[in-house]
Amino acid sequence: MKIILSGYGRMGKEVENIALERHHTIAAIIDQPSDFVRQIDKIRQADVAIDFSLPSAAADNILRFFDVNIPIVVGTTGWQDRFQEIEQRCITEHKSLFWSSNMSLGVNLFFQLNRQLADLLHSYEHYTPSIEETHHIHKKDAPSGTALMLANDILPLYPKLSDWKLADGDLHADRLMIQSIRKGEVVGEHKVCYHSEIDEIEIRHTAFNRKGFALGAVVAAEWLHGKTGIFNMNDLLK
Repeated sequence: MKIILSGYGRMGKEVENIALERHHTIAAIIDQPSDFVRQIDKIRQADVAIDFSLPSAAADNILRFFDVNIPIVVGTTGWQDRFQEIEQRCITEHKSLFWSSNMSLGVNLFFQLNRQLADLLHSYEHYTPSIEETHHIHKKDAPSGTALMLANDILPLYPKLSDWKLADGDLHADRLMIQSIRKGEVVGEHKVCYHSEIDEIEIRHTAFNRKGFALGAVVAAEWLHGKTGIFNMNDLLK
């Protein structure tokens, strides 16, 4: 396939390495809006775009690729406030979008484990769930998209919790607390904890490098070929 790299930071470069290993070619590299205009001929000849850009840029990037009918895989997080707008265009205009807050196969298995644990423990009221996520200091959004997906799978089972909240040092009995830590060059750590006065149950996922995210994105791009609609990792794993 001819792949467009939308965003050429750490993840973009990792996607490039994986794509070339899997015998794909890089049709264009888009790292700022002017690149899109300058390379429009190369873009029109591509098969798919993979976006690991910035939260502030991702939604506009998606719409630009919709405009030229290029399927797009989005691993960027923090743009979902415009999801309804993008969803409507994708469905009504028969475009192709694959998105996930985390492209890693291991993390998506962790999502399944999180749902199972929440289902098992929600009837035991003395356990209080919480989430902690740690990433490198360059990550712009907090909490991480992965932490939000974990929270959204827990909250429906806990009617007493109205929503999630970033930890601020105070106790909020009616909120699912998410602690976001930014330090060093941490690739990504997520922990779900159920705490009681007598014990604690915890599940954790730790990413050692970015290869898992890049591989998932390229596999998603391969899987998306020839499809229209909105898809995520659950669709791919099925």
